Amino acid sequence: VQLQASGGGLVQAGGSLRLSCVASGSPFSSRAMGWYRQAPGKQREFVAGATNGGRLDYADSVKGRFTISRDNAKNTVSLQMISLKPEDTAVYYCNSRLTQHWNVQAGYWGQGTLVTVSS
Repeated sequence: VQLQASGGGLVQAGGSLRLSCVASGSPFSSRAMGWYRQAPGKQREFVAGATNGGRLDYADSVKGRFTISRDNAKNTVSLQMISLKPEDTAVYYCNSRLTQHWNVQAGYWGQGTLVTVSS
């Protein structure tokens, strides 16, 4: 599985960004897709996930501000982020996996895209 993420950048607090990830190399529709992030000096953490059955999960810190979506026809998973905060600053990673246990670091990872939120 290969994952290519895009859409990161610099934005002011309160602004919005949309991340996208295109997957190849494995049946996309059969896999759970997620977004994780890693801030400087911190461990990588779960942000949002979309199972192959259509369930959407979010970390408490992003509920109501981030929306994950997947397009199985285009092998794409996206993360719409609004009301961004400086603490959202991190490298965001796209993830493709079989397990739906988001607390497990598993599956395939994209190269990461940097999101910087200025105060």
